[in-house]
Amino acid sequence: MGIARRGAARSGMAMTGAALTRRLALIPALQEALAVAGIDAGTPELMPDTGLAHDHLRLPGTGRIARLPKQSQMNLAAAENLAYQAACFTRASASGHAPRLHAVLPPSAGLPRGGLVVDEIEGRVATLPDDLPAIMSALAAIHALEVPDRAARAPLLDPADPLAGLLDEIAAQADHLDAAGVADRTRAILAENIALLRDLAADDARPPKRLISFDAHPGNFLIDGSGRAILVDLEKARYSAPPLDLAHATLYTSTTWDISTHAVLDPLETAAACRHWLSCLPAAERDAQRPWILPMRRAMWLWSMTWCAKWRVLSGQAAETTHSGEDWAGDNSEAALVAHVADRVDHYLDPETATRINSEFTRIDDLI
Repeated sequence: MGIARRGAARSGMAMTGAALTRRLALIPALQEALAVAGIDAGTPELMPDTGLAHDHLRLPGTGRIARLPKQSQMNLAAAENLAYQAACFTRASASGHAPRLHAVLPPSAGLPRGGLVVDEIEGRVATLPDDLPAIMSALAAIHALEVPDRAARAPLLDPADPLAGLLDEIAAQADHLDAAGVADRTRAILAENIALLRDLAADDARPPKRLISFDAHPGNFLIDGSGRAILVDLEKARYSAPPLDLAHATLYTSTTWDISTHAVLDPLETAAACRHWLSCLPAAERDAQRPWILPMRRAMWLWSMTWCAKWRVLSGQAAETTHSGEDWAGDNSEAALVAHVADRVDHYLDPETATRINSEFTRIDDLI
């Protein structure tokens, strides 16, 4: 998970202290990397620090921005992380709902994790629930992309069994529940939902596999001048179950994650978004995907909740110096951003919040 904002309309957080010093040093380092790549972009401009995984700098006069990883949420080494993200942008942009990739800046002394140069999307932040139809249409367009032969899907994740693979990811993150001090009541709710998914996984049925974002919370979209939703943060795409994206766009843990897109959807609004997504699919695809909306909604929520426990533990560790893999250290980002994430994590892991979200699953399913 990460808080992201690109384009003309943004809400920033003031830069102070060590994080500001680190970010200012990116400007000359990026200039050098761009010069090596033969890209004339003048003096890069720092954009607000609103994401845990990347710094973003505008390249004036080019219509492009540089995405400089702070870490790899996929736990990849620097070069492999760049290759993975490049594949995410290249494949998703074919839908017309993601920025195009223009250059890959390899790791260097100044930019130890390298960077990508992609389109800057001029647009406004999404407003919920009004922009949910545009977001659903964008996701449906990405999901409609032709799935390549298995050998051509690398480097993106392509689990043979998406459901079993997701359960493994959830279990690995759940290892942090003890150290995170998650309340017993919340843990019981999580355990109940994990058991439901494990029962489902015991059957042979599986959701159709398509290209998905796996990071489709509303804060990762911008709405352009034509009303089209553009997914601007692509780092964790994979070949898996499309309803995971549908869930990530509408779950409470997603719609209240980003400050500038904060909204609380009621079950009717969520169900309407699901129906709109289904209406964008061919009839056969609609029938195949519909039964998986509720199970994948549970799965995406479980992934997000266990990620919160993981972040609570790992964010207290010192920043890595190897510039490889995951690094959730708090001093990688502005203090205000870290404080906001901590507040969200505490809120989502609270038993009252977990109870309320859990109670809505069946009701939403009944309305779709």
